Amino acid sequence: MQIDVLSLFPGMFAGPLTESILQRAQEKGCLSVHLHDLRDWALGTYKQVDDKPYGGGAGMLLRVDVLVAAIESVQEGAIPHRILFSPRGKVLTQERVEELAAMDRLLLVCGHYEGVDQRVIDGGWIDEEISIGQYVLTGGELPAMVLIDAVARQIPDVLGKEESAEQESFSKALNRKKEYPHYTRPEEFRGIRVPDVLLSGHHEEIEKWRRHHLL
Repeated sequence: MQIDVLSLFPGMFAGPLTESILQRAQEKGCLSVHLHDLRDWALGTYKQVDDKPYGGGAGMLLRVDVLVAAIESVQEGAIPHRILFSPRGKVLTQERVEELAAMDRLLLVCGHYEGVDQRVIDGGWIDEEISIGQYVLTGGELPAMVLIDAVARQIPDVLGKEESAEQESFSKALNRKKEYPHYTRPEEFRGIRVPDVLLSGHHEEIEKWRRHHLL
């Protein structure tokens, strides 16, 4: 899968993309992430990307001419699925993550300041608006990192057998419920024991216990 990211602050992605599973996914060739600095399409001597909203109000908006030029340039003719991160978008779910992971290419547009000119959306340059929760963040960079991480886990061969995403919280295998509790050694710690059934070796009873403890 290829993921392109349009951002005013592409440097924010350095840590998440160069560690752990996301790093391994790229090294395996399962995932390709391309970061694009929105200022490369900025206007004029002062490299303007934003302006005051018509009608007044606090904050600045990303300009439609800057964003559209950037989106069309990154698309390079083959239109990806284009996502804008916005508090007005649908809240991201595991089910939607799985659907996005089945696509060949995504373009993630990270808003900033007070938001973006509505014409970017109304004009058809955005296919979907996504939110990661009912709260406000400074920009779309953190939501983009969340989506990249969640989607990467669903790409075949990214996770090893021990890290399989098949029976994680909210997965289809668990009926979209939260996962059961987990335990490891030692068997007892400060008077708190691992449930006996998990030590029994009786796989049918263990599976029954796990299903019972799904939330």
